[in-house]
Amino acid sequence: MKKNYLEHKYQAYPLIGNPTGIHALSNLNRQLKDVQVYLKRDDVMDIGLGGNKLRKLEYLIQDAISQGADTLLTTGGVQSNHARLTAAAAARAGMHCELVLSQPVPIDTLNYNNNGNILLEQIMGVTVQIIPKGATVQTFLDARCAELIAQGRKPYVMPMGGSNPVGCLGYANCYLEIMEQSQQMNMEFSHILVPNGSSGTHAGLLAGQKFAAQAGPEIRSYAVLADEAQTKRTTLEKTIATANLLGYTEMIHDTEVFVNDAYRGEGYGIPTSSMWSALRLLAQTEGIFLDPVYSGKAFAGMLGDIEQQKFPKGSNILFIMTGGTAGLFAYQDLVG
Repeated sequence: MKKNYLEHKYQAYPLIGNPTGIHALSNLNRQLKDVQVYLKRDDVMDIGLGGNKLRKLEYLIQDAISQGADTLLTTGGVQSNHARLTAAAAARAGMHCELVLSQPVPIDTLNYNNNGNILLEQIMGVTVQIIPKGATVQTFLDARCAELIAQGRKPYVMPMGGSNPVGCLGYANCYLEIMEQSQQMNMEFSHILVPNGSSGTHAGLLAGQKFAAQAGPEIRSYAVLADEAQTKRTTLEKTIATANLLGYTEMIHDTEVFVNDAYRGEGYGIPTSSMWSALRLLAQTEGIFLDPVYSGKAFAGMLGDIEQQKFPKGSNILFIMTGGTAGLFAYQDLVG
């Protein structure tokens, strides 16, 4: 079973099973210049088709249970991976689940609105409310929460991406898992790379590194939602809040938060040619699928940075696969 390295401070509801694997991209690495890339397979987990949100949900669901909640209520876009995995986690935990979904991406195809994550949520039988474009999500969340309370339910409300300090503990724990795996592999990673949307994955990893209180890999992320400046601010705020939960109170500076938004394209969820190229490259060399919203753009960013020699020669790079491949089916009309 996967270890909870934080168990002396915070309990986690078991959703993942064993530690996710780390392996080299043997075929792709032969094509790259002077670096070796490894994947951490957080896209391969026990339930819901896997993905990084399950790490956050382990701590969020445990918190919900400790508060006596019986209903999980959260939000995201129509093709939200967090929404799908919240539904799956609720099923595993025997809880009711409701989703309030917005429409932040300017795509209105039949497949986008009915396939991918939204289809899986329908199969899982959760209650889904899709709010009008431009509507304020919090207004609908607050209203639905009040209705659930009036019905006698005890809702537990989670933010977009599950990326509050409690949820971020999942990736603080993941950082410690990676450090143990690297020791077992006799491998020193120079960098850990992730996509950055709601910033919880990057923030959790950095908080975990601070909690570990020893030098480790440089953690970098590729912004897919907001621009670099906003993403850095959000990541720093969540890192500090998560580190504080772990008892780390020393100063954390913005110079320690490395974010690149050069591969975001026109905006969140909008495909880019470099993303499609990266997706095809990994599929055709390793038989592994990226997703079009998060890991696809981040992997494209990593490839671009390797091409531009932004990693020192001999670097061992760990790219965390955050899941989301269900979203590929929603984008089938847009494959470039």
